[in-house]
Amino acid sequence: MKKFFQLVTMAAMASTAGLSVVPSLDAAGGIATANSWPMHRGGPELLGVAPGKLSSKLTTIWKFKTEDPVVSSAAIADGRVYVGSLNGKIYALDFKTGKKIWELETEGPIESSPLVLDGKVYVGSSDGFLYAIDAKSGKQVWKFETQDKILGGPNWMKAPDGKGNWIIIGSYDFLLYAVDAETGKQVWNYESGNYINGSAAVSDGKTVFGGCDALLHVIGLKDGSQLKEIDAEAYIAGSAAVTGGRVYVGHYENVFLCVDIVKGEIAWRYDKSRFPYYASPAVTADRVITGGRDKRVHCLDRKTGKLIWKFATRGKVDSSPVVVDGKVVFGSEDGLVYMISEKDGEELWNYEIGAAVTASPAVADEVVVIGADDGTVYAFGPKQKQAKANP
Repeated sequence: MKKFFQLVTMAAMASTAGLSVVPSLDAAGGIATANSWPMHRGGPELLGVAPGKLSSKLTTIWKFKTEDPVVSSAAIADGRVYVGSLNGKIYALDFKTGKKIWELETEGPIESSPLVLDGKVYVGSSDGFLYAIDAKSGKQVWKFETQDKILGGPNWMKAPDGKGNWIIIGSYDFLLYAVDAETGKQVWNYESGNYINGSAAVSDGKTVFGGCDALLHVIGLKDGSQLKEIDAEAYIAGSAAVTGGRVYVGHYENVFLCVDIVKGEIAWRYDKSRFPYYASPAVTADRVITGGRDKRVHCLDRKTGKLIWKFATRGKVDSSPVVVDGKVVFGSEDGLVYMISEKDGEELWNYEIGAAVTASPAVADEVVVIGADDGTVYAFGPKQKQAKANP
């Protein structure tokens, strides 16, 4: 399992350095490749780094309209886009055209970001259920009940015996669950002290998450036992990124943290903002890039936490940035989707939607897919990929 997560980290670092080293895993493996983005933040460590290329000159490829705002971040796998809407439905769309293939309706709004793994789509709903759906047909395979809403996206791990996978999901019932991916049966649960809002990161035999109890929980994946509990000093709404034994996450008291989970202590703090952090960071070989409710994107030195650059928008940045091909893509509540340079934060491209963009982008095959509060899912890419827009 350690080797598996080393491959994930190598892929993230290689993409940042402009290299073509990508682990030999496809969408069935639940990790981003140049042509897939099968889960929130691209892979189990939640690093927010996409392999592949991306032009700095994008055009609208297609649009798909739902009935309510789209804050769920899309997954892309096997030629399809999977995304939820606050109308309670999850959709499968054709990646090239945006045409609807199927939809499945739950009994509550969907903020959770889907996970595509081994032919199934896993997604949480505000109705308190985790759903497993056949990716091809859209038919429900099973659903697992928690005692409150699920807002964060599911993560996954290989079962310790190597037979099958487990889905890792948090709920507002204060519990983090491991659920058998094939059967939907609970394997274990771990109780925190308050709501679990984001996704739990998975790395090197551990899962790490923060919550409204202002703690970072480090849990052993084999049995759900607590390994460490670290005071984060304020409650955490977003998902943490984890790599190299360190956790990167911002909180609601306006501070971004790097936490050493081996030592169980805070390694550095970045406290130059007067507003909270809700977005999840992107973590490259040497940088950490995160959005803030101060209407800015901050780029920090990964080792020291020193500010490298910051980029100003006209609205809160709750959309979690994705780094790809030396570029940073994200949305803002000012109604724009942005692309800026990873090197210096210079603006390269934007598109005005006119409604808040709090969903995070998915990037695959030179295309950016992102939802907005106008109820529309947008795909942007090079002009040669352009398809007729859907009504």
